[in-house]
Amino acid sequence: MSELDLVHLKIKDEEITEEIGDVDMNTIERVYLRQNLLTLEKDLPDFPNLVELDLYDNKIESDNVINLARFTRLEILDISFNLLRFIHSCLQKLPLKQLYLIQNKLSVIDNLDIPSLEVLELGGNRIRQIDNLNALSNLKQLWLGKNKIEKLENLDNLQSLELLSIQANRLTSMDGLSNLHNLKELYLSHNGITEISGLESLTNLETLDVSNNQLKTITNVSHLTKLQELWVNSNQIDNLEDVEQELKGIESLHTIYLEHNPIQRTLDTSYRRKLKLLLPQLKQIDATLTN
Repeated sequence: MSELDLVHLKIKDEEITEEIGDVDMNTIERVYLRQNLLTLEKDLPDFPNLVELDLYDNKIESDNVINLARFTRLEILDISFNLLRFIHSCLQKLPLKQLYLIQNKLSVIDNLDIPSLEVLELGGNRIRQIDNLNALSNLKQLWLGKNKIEKLENLDNLQSLELLSIQANRLTSMDGLSNLHNLKELYLSHNGITEISGLESLTNLETLDVSNNQLKTITNVSHLTKLQELWVNSNQIDNLEDVEQELKGIESLHTIYLEHNPIQRTLDTSYRRKLKLLLPQLKQIDATLTN
């Protein structure tokens, strides 16, 4: 046996040993305990070779995370949908590669001096500022959706970053991304962004999502020669000429979402046909294939 699955059983701390039963702890590498009633006030059983621990949707508070410090081989940890108010410093002693802290009560990013980390998910918290990420030189994915962030800042050291998601925050500008040369996917939907900007050095970008913002036109993307998907739906775009001028030279572009803009209402039934004529490289317009 290499994994232990105890999901959605309403297990409390004092019941977990009984639930596990007569299992050789040395053989367990992955433990799934999501949707239970664990608080970690008591130590979990000893799994000396544990590399993945899933504690999603329990009753864990920040102070009790200290009881995970002895899992010194842990690479993947999910404590999403719990009661965390701060990130416990003990996590810095673990060789974590993936850390998921979605939907807690975190207001500050700190205690993340974890150079091995490749994926960090902090969505659905109360974070107002991007900060204290300088040690994460190997980070490839950063998820910060549904927080209260107003500015893209303190990202310069994330040289390995390939995916950045800051959807549903309070952004009004895209400036602050210039050092993320390896970025391939950028998700900034549901903010208050008024202009596409700050992408001059992001020439590896393949997916750009700026839907549900306050854009009146598409600008500053013509140099993105690797762009494959562009999401600009649900904005205020009303000029097809600007769309053509910015996008006609991007041969890699195969998908565009432009619906729910004034341009769609103005062109009405000719909207898709005109867009396909101007951008023949497209294979998908909104949710529909062009062929």
